[in-house]
Formats: sequence, C-alpha cells, structure tokens
Amino acid sequence: MASALVKSLTGLAAAALIGGAVYIAFKETPVLVDLATARSGPMLVSVEEDGITRIRNVYAVSSPIAGHIDRVRYSEGDAIGEGEAITRIHPLDPPFLDTRTRTELMAAIDAARSGVALAEVELTSARTGRDLAKASQDRAIELAKTNIVSESALERMVGELDLAEAKVAAAEALIALRRAELASAQARLAQPGQTPIGAANGQCCVDIVSPIDGIILSLNAKSEQAASIGQLIAEVGDPADLEIIVDVLSADAVKVKSGGQALITDWGGSEVLNATVERIEPSAFTKVSALGISEQRVNAVLTLSGPPPADLGHGFRVLANLVTWSSDAALQVPVSALYRDKGDWAVFRVEGDRARIAAVTIGHMTDRTAEIVDGLEEGDRIILYPGDTLEDGSLIGDRAAAD
Repeated sequence: MASALVKSLTGLAAAALIGGAVYIAFKETPVLVDLATARSGPMLVSVEEDGITRIRNVYAVSSPIAGHIDRVRYSEGDAIGEGEAITRIHPLDPPFLDTRTRTELMAAIDAARSGVALAEVELTSARTGRDLAKASQDRAIELAKTNIVSESALERMVGELDLAEAKVAAAEALIALRRAELASAQARLAQPGQTPIGAANGQCCVDIVSPIDGIILSLNAKSEQAASIGQLIAEVGDPADLEIIVDVLSADAVKVKSGGQALITDWGGSEVLNATVERIEPSAFTKVSALGISEQRVNAVLTLSGPPPADLGHGFRVLANLVTWSSDAALQVPVSALYRDKGDWAVFRVEGDRARIAAVTIGHMTDRTAEIVDGLEEGDRIILYPGDTLEDGSLIGDRAAAD
C-alpha cells in the first residue's frame, strides 16, 4: 500500500511539473509599452523660423560737403539728442604745389601787381581830368552871368564834368578789381598748414547733427580724416522703435496672415514676447539653405505687442513662431502614437489589458501633437511608439508600472 501511495504521489507531482512547464511555454507574454492619454486643451500650429530684430527707421548721417572731419567723441551705443552735433567738418587744406604751378602763380601775382599799378595811374589821370572839368565849369558859370558864355556851352561843360566823374568811379572800381585779383593769386600760393582752420570770414565749420533722439548704432568715421560729399559718418536709430524680420518659405507665407499672432523666444531672456504680423512682403527672393538647396523665401515683418526689453537691440537673432491656427479646446494626442494602417492614420487604443487598432482622422498637426477629429474620445489611453510586435488584440503591460 505504501509503495502504491508513493507511486501515485510521484505521478501526480510529475504531471504537475509537466503541466506547469506546458503552461509556461505556451503562456502569452505581455508586450511592455509606453502609454499616453488623449486630452483636450489649447493647441496652436505655427511656422517656426529664425528672425532678426531691426530698428524700424535707421537714419544714415552723411557729409553734405567735402571737408575735414573732427575726431568723433561718441561711441556705438551712446545716446544722442535731436540736433546734437556728432562731429564737425572743417575746410580742406590747400593742395601741395609743384614747381610749374608755383611758377605760374608767381607770374600771375606779378601780373596782378602790374594791373594794380596801371589802374592807379588811370585813376590819377581820371581825377586830373575831373579837376580840370570842374575848374572849367566854375569859370563858365561866372562868365555866363555876364552873357559871355552861351547857355549851350555851359551845358556842354556840365556834361564833361559828369563824364569825368564817371571815369574816376570806373578807375576806382578797376583798382578794387585788380587788388582782388592780386589777393586771389596770393591765396593760391598757400601751402597745407599755412592757413589756420576757420580763418575764412569767421566761418569755422559745419556741424553734422543727429536727426532724432536715439542712440548711435554705428560709426563709419571715428578718427579725424578727410571726407567726401555723401560719405557715411554714422547711423542713428531709436531702440524703442523695434521690429522683427522673419524670412519664411513662400509656401508657409501663404498660411501666415497680416494681424496674426506670433511668439518670440530664444532672444536671450526667459520671457516669451508677444508680437503681431504687421505685413507679408509681396515679393519673394531666392536663398540657398545650409544643405545647398535653393529656396524661395518671403519676409514677414512683426511688431512687438509691448515695449521691447532693454537688452534686445538692433540686429539681434530671435526665434519666431508665427501662429497659423489655434484652438482653446482641441482633442490631441502625441504624434509618436500615430502610424499608418493601410494608408490611413491609426493608433493603438488600450482596452483592458489589450491593444486595439483605432482608425483616426487627423486635423492640424505640430511637431509634437496632432489634433484628433474623429476616432478617439477624451481620456482614451493610447500606446506610444507602436512597434512591429504589436497587433490588434495583443496583451500589453505598462512599462512605467513594470519599472
């Protein structure tokens, strides 16, 4: 009896071991997955591109005349008031004279001196003629009282005196002309450094002033130097009048509308700046990307909704998100949950401990989330990163719970 009982117990144990081994061998192993939940919330779709800040109105201050610029005492970034002088322009020094030019000028000076002397002789002759005409007229007046000189002869003498006085005036004017020619010839002999700046009629210089209250953005002429007409000296702008230029693909520019919202990030501060799309420029331009691809791009001009931060200046790089669509309550899931099933979008929805294929209709999509128009409800659990091992009805386990 004892041996029969032992045999029975041994058989039962062997059968249990065999049955357990068979169960373990054919038991379905759950697939560990990452889970997420379909939720309703705010969602926006935007075009993300790099942008450059710029002062809306930059004033280029240039030289209106040719001259000699003083050293500029300002530096880039300095504040300057409207009408305040940036620098001054003095007259240019005369050029150096070669031997031939100097000889010609010396000859011109000698000729001018001779002309002055000749004019002085003519003036003496004219004054003598005037004095003789005056004396003759005085005698004729006395004789006319006794009718010795006729009335016509007296009138002729009066005319001769007027003519003599006119000759004197002409001779005096000629002397002034010859002396001016002499001074001009002597002035052309001046060499650089011989004539002090500002010696001409008290006219020192021309002030180059700022047209607005603002800051100096750039200085193109810092040191003392000669300047030509139209030479750029400085650029001045108001840092409070800031706008942002974003070049976007022409295909994306069609989606962006004037008056639309934009968010400015990565400008150096932690704050997200709100902006408005002021306009989309009407013409595109060709730009070669970093990959060597020619792209058609369009400039979008953004205006900040509030005063710009004090640290944000002209020509700074920012990251602009131009909003093309937004919703306060959109049902959305991570894009990592989506996959293609026979050409349509689908997800794996969790039902109990099983994965079930759910066909979905996608609305708007960003780089992180997708709007679900149909196929899911809020609160549905879905599987992220579905792999090839998953199929409809697969047993699943939460990887986060298993860890």
